[in-house]
Amino acid sequence: MFDVIPTQRPSTPLLDQINSPADLRQLQKDQLADLVRQLREFMLYSVGQTGGHFGAGLGVIELTVALHYIYNTPDDRLVWDVGHQTYPHKILTGRREELLNIRHEHGISGFPKRDESEFDTFGVGHSSTSIGAALGMSLAANRMGIKRKAVAIIGDGAMSAGMAFEALNHAGDVNADMMVILNDNKMSISKPVGALSKYFARIWASKTYDSVREGGRKVLKGLPSALELARKAEEHMKGMVAPGTLFEELGFNYIGPIDGHDIELLLTTISNMKDRSGPQLLHVITQKGKGFEPAEGDPIGYHAINKIEPESEPAPQVKAENIKSKAKYSNIFGRWLCDAAEADSTLMAITPAMKEGSDLIEFAERFPERYFDVAIAEQHAVTLAAGMACDGVKPVVAIYSTFLQRAYDQLIHDVALQNLDVLFAIDRAGLVGEDGPTHAGVYDLSYLRCIPNMLVMAPSDEDECRKMLETGYQYKGPAAVRYPRGSGIGVDIEPGLNTLPIGQSRTLNQGQADIVICAFGSPTHAAMKAAKHLDATLLDMRFVKPLDEAALLKHANGKLVVTIEENAIMGGAGSGVSEFLLSQNIQSPTLHIGLTDQYEDHASHSAMLKRVGLDEDGIQRQIENKLESLKTPNVMQTAEH
Repeated sequence: MFDVIPTQRPSTPLLDQINSPADLRQLQKDQLADLVRQLREFMLYSVGQTGGHFGAGLGVIELTVALHYIYNTPDDRLVWDVGHQTYPHKILTGRREELLNIRHEHGISGFPKRDESEFDTFGVGHSSTSIGAALGMSLAANRMGIKRKAVAIIGDGAMSAGMAFEALNHAGDVNADMMVILNDNKMSISKPVGALSKYFARIWASKTYDSVREGGRKVLKGLPSALELARKAEEHMKGMVAPGTLFEELGFNYIGPIDGHDIELLLTTISNMKDRSGPQLLHVITQKGKGFEPAEGDPIGYHAINKIEPESEPAPQVKAENIKSKAKYSNIFGRWLCDAAEADSTLMAITPAMKEGSDLIEFAERFPERYFDVAIAEQHAVTLAAGMACDGVKPVVAIYSTFLQRAYDQLIHDVALQNLDVLFAIDRAGLVGEDGPTHAGVYDLSYLRCIPNMLVMAPSDEDECRKMLETGYQYKGPAAVRYPRGSGIGVDIEPGLNTLPIGQSRTLNQGQADIVICAFGSPTHAAMKAAKHLDATLLDMRFVKPLDEAALLKHANGKLVVTIEENAIMGGAGSGVSEFLLSQNIQSPTLHIGLTDQYEDHASHSAMLKRVGLDEDGIQRQIENKLESLKTPNVMQTAEH
């Protein structure tokens, strides 16, 4: 058991010999316990050096070692769900040294990524995809006549999503040769492991039990009533000591729960189950943060950690009068939600397992009867809100931009088509830094603005965010406020529940040059440097839908129109501006600044903004380049002369 994160690289002579799972499989079984200890210590050290996901990986070290020891990876397919827990997998699959640069620019991803390693069989960042992907691999191998195994490793939280059960239902229906490992680390499905359940797990996973059961079926085949009686007796016996009846009904042979930190038990059980035909489900109990005492005591707080700075580095000295607190956007939402709930007893809050991330902690404590965490089930969250809105209450759905993508059908058909009164508080909009493209919220403006009945807003600072949340709440119909990860710029936030006039922008800089900059959301203040330098007019557009058409008519004609957004350019807010100008026959030159048609690899948020040209210097440079290009004669005009 460790209680501090080592800042000096530990001695790991056994682990240092492992450059691939093939090396791992050369070890003797009695060496694996020592390997587990060294792997845990190295992971503590490496994540301390880089920051990153923490508790989940510590909890699956024994399981990861066992899986790579038993299965012939990468020919056999290991499919990890979500991906937070794959740091030990990366260490054992040839990326031990690369882990010291994980999630940094040009470093390896914090999630499984197919083009990073052949051992990463399925790219992932969102949850509950592993069973469906592993099933697809199993069916493909069967079709191609290839003898390979597919294993899905899924957590109890991810198992709560509908698509996990859809895949389970399908796998049982087609009798697929695959294994699902349910990693239960929150005790949300089963009671703690006991001697009786461990004893029966050993029996049910054994080849002897399997042969007896199959032999009994053959004997009783001619007596259907007796066969059915035997099946029910077996099912009821399992039901007394294990929560596997549901999985058995779906067609899986259920084994467990077993201790996921007992390496010998894991090896025995998985080996016995490996070559069985048909869908298998092994239920293991693990401790999130296993082996690191603070993380075991606070698994939520240690889900991820920041880089551990050496004590020898002195902290920069900042004068107290120069320090100004910058509120996080999630905290602004959490504070507004509580204030709005005090003022309106019909407010209901819904989240798909993002209580801490969306800052619903205080609301859940103060208004428990009005708080609904639906687990990792984004589609259900949105339809639940639609149902609530039908019958007299006002739901607020707190959801990350990247996760709202998973409920797009429900957003269109269940909410917007019926013009229901639902507010979407969309966190993590824009680029999200080290979590990379799987978590980037860079499509919401594009996929929201094309939906009829939607009100879509993007705040440029903290005060605007609070006012937009109240504006969307008071709006009669579907409304969305999308705000970025992290802190604002440090403006004062007006108390009270104040609203903004719908569809009205504000002018932040009145310039004299023939340039108008239409900024949407978080990049607005980064555009101020260019506006001042170029003497351009800067509009904080506020509303993506409806656009402030009056302001565009006033400022755009005959000028260079620049749009800026931390969103995909295709179909985004800038596209909306161009569509309006064309509809009015306004022939102004335009420049759309945003994210181009490619995925952006992980880096710090500031580094990503610089890379894509959404920092102060990048915005100014792009506008200056556009102005320079406008001075060049048009090729077609030159040819006419």
